[in-house]
Amino acid sequence: MLFRPRYTIDTIYHLDTDMLHQLGIKAVFSDLDNTLLAWNKFETANEMGRLNERLADAGIKLVVISNNNAERVGKVLNPYQIDFVAKSKKPLPFAIKNKTQKMCLSSNQVMMVGDQLITDIQAGNLAGVKSVLVKPLVQTDKWNTRINRFLEKIIFFFLGLSHPVTFKETLKHG
Repeated sequence: MLFRPRYTIDTIYHLDTDMLHQLGIKAVFSDLDNTLLAWNKFETANEMGRLNERLADAGIKLVVISNNNAERVGKVLNPYQIDFVAKSKKPLPFAIKNKTQKMCLSSNQVMMVGDQLITDIQAGNLAGVKSVLVKPLVQTDKWNTRINRFLEKIIFFFLGLSHPVTFKETLKHG
């Protein structure tokens, strides 16, 4: 299904590198706001840096795929030397597909992690990569994301009728 994540996990920070290796993952693509970084707080930036180091030590590349502009994304990620694609136009899959090709990876070696069904999960599914839904880091959103959250409630309702979406500390099939 277009909006159903392949996996769920409560937070990106609980991704287990051993499990990622078992799944054949070479790159974790991630949304920025409310997935790696609370959109209105920069306190989680150090945790983001530690995740990047942990993944790198395991031979897995972290890449941020964001709809935000390059100035905003670069300001946050450059100090941590995290690669990114800005203005990605999610839910369109082109940024994910292009970055996958540039990294000489196949789609089954890439995982897209995000907190929104309508942008992150749909983009990952359309790109043919493994999609992972996480709970948002904070329960507030920028004004433009609130519309998506409203629509997500409807989608969650329909997803829940056939198979509920739940979050645990380890990767779980969505």
